[in-house]
Amino acid sequence: MDKSDLLFLNGYWEIERVTFPDGSKKEYEVSTSIDYIELKNFKGFRKKVQPNFNGTYVTSNDAEMFTISENEGILSLNYKTDLSEWREKIASLSENHFTVINEENIKYHYKKFEPIDLEQ
Repeated sequence: MDKSDLLFLNGYWEIERVTFPDGSKKEYEVSTSIDYIELKNFKGFRKKVQPNFNGTYVTSNDAEMFTISENEGILSLNYKTDLSEWREKIASLSENHFTVINEENIKYHYKKFEPIDLEQ
């Protein structure tokens, strides 16, 4: 993965599934909230939003700030809030999918969010 690929993180993402260390999985058929990620100059934020049928989003003012770091060729998202600090390694990243692995070795698989088009 190249650092220029990090620009793919910008936008709206929907969780697809979670893979646990024992190999078990939890699939997400429909999510009521999605993640909005904005990244610039290796710093960014992530916040939960709820899509509306008219193409708008409802959001809260809560955002998790993060920075990107690189260690031995592995890129990580480093979060820090008033309550906690944690790191997620970026396992894969493309224009339409990304996977992160947290410190408990749980993998979170995301896909680019596609709004529902009711006019089709």
